[in-house]
Amino acid sequence: MFNLDNCFSLGKITKTVGYKGELNLYLDTDSPENYYNIESVLIDIRGELIPFIIEQRKAKNRFNISIKLQNVEDDEVGDFVNSEVYLPMSLLPKLDGNKFYFHEVIGFQVVDENHGTVGKIDGFYENITQPLMIIIGNENKEILIPVIDNFIKLVDRENKTIEISVPEGLIELYLE
Repeated sequence: MFNLDNCFSLGKITKTVGYKGELNLYLDTDSPENYYNIESVLIDIRGELIPFIIEQRKAKNRFNISIKLQNVEDDEVGDFVNSEVYLPMSLLPKLDGNKFYFHEVIGFQVVDENHGTVGKIDGFYENITQPLMIIIGNENKEILIPVIDNFIKLVDRENKTIEISVPEGLIELYLE
């Protein structure tokens, strides 16, 4: 069974398209082209992820595709507007190097080149312009580090560590 713990958000149904039962799916991802040909999706309906087969799909622009769901009548599609759309985690492309999905590094140790071990990643704040890594340091102090490519020096999946190099004074803000 699918739930939010074993799925990732693909995007959102934003509106109906025309009068033939089509919906606009906004792909909220860095690489929307990876999902232009998806065959099925999970749609959040009143807190439950329900699978739907995509009968037709057509790319509208880089981040939007028009989809028609199998066994959904034309007069029912309006009920899907503003629904979140998910896919199983197993469909996420594997990342390597210093690229990572936020969910995969929860619990990793963060080591700064000047301060040594800073703490463990507890989560991320994503509802702002620049995502922030939430690190729980010594004495349960919360330390927030912007997720910026220049700051991430090494993601070591085997040893579950991330090495960072941040501007002088950033970590000290939280330690005083």
